[in-house]
Amino acid sequence: MASERIDKMNAILRELRSGMPEIEAAVLISSDAMALASDISDESDEEMIGALSASVLGMGERAARDLKRGALEQVYVKGDQGYLLLVHCGPDALLSLLVKPGAKLGVVFMEAKRTAEELEELFQ
Repeated sequence: MASERIDKMNAILRELRSGMPEIEAAVLISSDAMALASDISDESDEEMIGALSASVLGMGERAARDLKRGALEQVYVKGDQGYLLLVHCGPDALLSLLVKPGAKLGVVFMEAKRTAEELEELFQ
């Protein structure tokens, strides 16, 4: 049963990346910073993505809470080599995306939200 769900998660991430070549890595991360599923390029390290994403998310959640911005929905980091986008998949998981520079972020945000909702259904 669990392996069937993980296969579905991997398929969802594979579908996201195949439809959006500007996404270099898509990793589904558990609340304890472990990679549950992924579809990544050869250059990416899913363990590092998981650990750093969890750390960035923790800082974002604290900032949103302490600055009274409400419940955190997503975190986005822009660097000169691309973007990191983190989106909650319910209370127990996080979708982490590495996105190439020059990507159309509106489309990436829309697809990330849709994918996170699809992944969240697998936890129910």
